[in-house]
Parts: sequence; C-alpha cells; structure tokens
Amino acid sequence: MTELNGTMMQYFHWYLPNDGRLWQTLTAEAKALAEVGITALWLPPAYKGSAGGFDVGYGVYDLFDLGEFDQKGSVRTKYGTRSQYLSAIQALQTVGIQVYADAVLNHKDGGDFTEKVRGLPFSRDDRLRPIGQLQEIEIYSHFTFPGRQGKYSGLEWHWWHFDAVNYNNYRPNDQNTIYLLEGKSFDNFVSLEKGNYAFLLGCDLDYENEQVQQEILNWGKWYLDTTGVNGFRLDAVKHISSWFFVKWLDAMRQHLAAPLFVVGEYWTEQISTLHWYISATEGRMSIFDVPLHYNFHRASRAGGYYDMSKLIDGTLMQQQPSLAVTFVENHDSQPLQALESVVESWFKPLAYAVILLRREGYPCIFHGDYYGAHYRDYGKDGKEHEIWLDSHRWLIDKFLYARQHFAYGDQYDYFDHDSVVGWTRLGNREHPLAMAVIMSDSWGGSKWMEVGKPNAAFYDLTEHIHEPVYTNEYGWGEFHCRGGSVSVWLEEA
Repeated sequence: MTELNGTMMQYFHWYLPNDGRLWQTLTAEAKALAEVGITALWLPPAYKGSAGGFDVGYGVYDLFDLGEFDQKGSVRTKYGTRSQYLSAIQALQTVGIQVYADAVLNHKDGGDFTEKVRGLPFSRDDRLRPIGQLQEIEIYSHFTFPGRQGKYSGLEWHWWHFDAVNYNNYRPNDQNTIYLLEGKSFDNFVSLEKGNYAFLLGCDLDYENEQVQQEILNWGKWYLDTTGVNGFRLDAVKHISSWFFVKWLDAMRQHLAAPLFVVGEYWTEQISTLHWYISATEGRMSIFDVPLHYNFHRASRAGGYYDMSKLIDGTLMQQQPSLAVTFVENHDSQPLQALESVVESWFKPLAYAVILLRREGYPCIFHGDYYGAHYRDYGKDGKEHEIWLDSHRWLIDKFLYARQHFAYGDQYDYFDHDSVVGWTRLGNREHPLAMAVIMSDSWGGSKWMEVGKPNAAFYDLTEHIHEPVYTNEYGWGEFHCRGGSVSVWLEEA
C-alpha cells in the first residue's frame, strides 16, 4: 500500500492580525485541513520577538519564551500563548498532520541593556572593505530575559556572543552601517552576496563561539522535547555557516531517534548556488525552490509572452526533485514585503497545478493564497498601499483532491509549445485512474496527450470546460484549456 502524496501549508502570512488567536484558530481548523488533504503545516515562529505580541517572529528576542513569560510588553506572542501552541500541535497531530516549527537562528533583537565595545564599520552593500576606523560603539547586546529568570536556560547573552550589529546608540538614525565587533570576523561558508552575507539584521550570532553553538544545540533538543514537532523550517540559512547545520541536524536527529523533516530557506535564483548548498550540507535538508517561484513570477508578469515550455527549467523541481520544496508565494514575497516578487493572481491556479499535480517536489501552499488577505502597509516608494490577495481555495481544494486520488504513477510531459503545455499521470495499482493537466498563459487551445487508457471518458475537474474528452483506442486524447487558465482532466471511474 503506497502512502498518499504529502502536501504542506504555510499557515500564516506577514499581515495576520496581532490578536493572539492563531493557535486557537488552528486547533479549530485541524480536522478540516486534514480532510482536504493537508498533511503538514509550517507554523510561524512561536517564540517572543523584540516587539512582543506584535512581532511576526523574525525579530527574535527569546527562543525559550513560547508565550509564557511577561517580556517585551506581553505574555502571549502575536499568535497566542505557550499552552495554546502546544494544544494546536496536539490537535494537528491527532488528525494526522505533521507540524514544522520555524527556527530563526541567525540573529537576536531587542537586547535588554547596552554594552560599549569597539566595532569596524562597513557599508550594508560591501562586507569586504571597511568604511572607517575601529571605533567605540554602544549596542543593545546584553540579553537578560528578566521575565524568564533563567528557566530552561541560564545563559545571558553579551556582545561576545555576536560578531556584528547594525545599531549604534551613538548614531541612532544611521540605517546603512554594519559594525564588525572587535576581534571578530564575519562567518564563513555563507552566501557571497555583498562580499559576505553573514550579517542580515539585529545582533548576528557568532557561530565560531562555542557557547553559542552549545546554546543553539540545547535549544533545539529542548524545543523537540517540549513541543513534539515533526520538523523545522530553517530561516535565512544563507547567512549562517553551512557547517553548523551539519552538526546541528545530526544532533537533533540523534536526540529524537526518529525521522525529522527539515527544509532550509536559501533565497537565491541561482540554481548552481542551491546545488552547492545541498552539497555543503550533504543532503541533510530539503530546500525551497526559489528559482521555480521566480519563473512563476516572471510568467505571471509577461502578459502571455512567457515561453511556457521553459516554466520548470533551471529549478530544483527539475534538477533535484527529491529535495525540492515547491511553492508559489510566501510571507517574504507577498506584496509590500522585503523580497516582494508577486505571482499575479490570474497565474496562481496554473502555478498551483504545477506544484500540486506533478511528480516532483514537496508542495507548500501559502496561507494568503488559500484564505485570501487584506491589509495596508507602506511600500518601497514610501507610500501607503491597500492590498487584496484573492482566495484560490476553491481550485486549490480541487487540486488537492486530484493530488490525493490521481497524481500517481508514470508522468508524460508535453512542455513542447510556448503557450500551451501539459502533462499526464497514468496512475498506479492503488490509484489506477489517469489524469491530464493542460494550461495556457495566452489564448488557450488543445493538445493531444497520452493517458494510457483507451476509450475512456475524462471530465474537467476545474469546471472550466463542460464537455467531456474521450480517448482513442491507443489511449490518447485531445485535451483542452481556456486562455490564461488550467484544466485538470480526470478519468471517470
């Protein structure tokens, strides 16, 4: 008996309300998510951020405070309390959904006290050539965690646990300078963007420091024991020495003595760089397929002039499918966010068909695409914008149904046209019914494709086309789609 195809959902977007109710909502929704075919959820950072109950979670303050202590102006996090978080995990696992925690291990923010130290200034855009002399700076690098008072970990963080910072109390309005702390160097085996991209934000953890390594190892084991999560999504891995994750993941898996799924976020379009990282970490983690996301982004912006035959070229889905986590959009790429690279709404059904109905990759659905979203924020142009994200839930649920029951067996590709492309899945012993997927970014059309089922009837699951398709005596059929659309043809039982 083969297992059903797995599907992950990123169960948050950047602009969820700061009402502390996400964990409770998730507990209530667990059964419904399982019923539509979600098998795993990537949850947002569950620990206290520097903005307390308003922090999305990436401005990490205290990794050990899961909404338990009165720190940074609140007990709860943006998403709820520790007890609500643990209840949500249990509710999900009870209905067969795995839980992946977001591990933000690159930096800390919101120190409790300042320390005076010397630092060497660098431009944000060039980490190789200093722009001044070693100088005294005053930085928020002393973390005492007064609300927690040493529970779970007695370590207080000081400046020597970090290698660089981007805030100097003597020049509070300077947003463009990074200070490499005296006696330190930027971490190695990181992205070579900007010369060395070890520093991202806040107080950058120094992974050459043995105490830092041990604390993060201890935290990971504590987190697994405390929460019972089934895996991790690792944030910003291109800014952290790759060798540390080899050590950390081996320790986590040895401690757990059970399978532990891990996916790393290495944000780059360069497929060669992702291959390097997979090699450097010796295949210990999956990687988000960022090149595929950018292909979707460009196709959605091309107004029907994208070469659809190349839609999956240069991607992990194509070149390293067993370690590819495929996605359409996420919290960083959504409108008004730091890595904004929007996949336009009209193209999202096509993109979700690609990640959900093909054989390669582990697909991840984005909360904002499933439920929709409405928010306001300031863009890079300095102006406030109102954003509406469309809900694609109706079609995604249909794709999930097809993924559960039809997306099995051999796959025949028909990426042989610049606007109309498709593929078929022939089924297997446990799921014998066939499927044909056809899509167009332009005028629509048809394509003869083989499904291996002679004289069979197929219907369009999307309901875009109402007339059935009948295959010939050789198991081929002429399948259709409308312009700028996708149709998913399922064999009638």
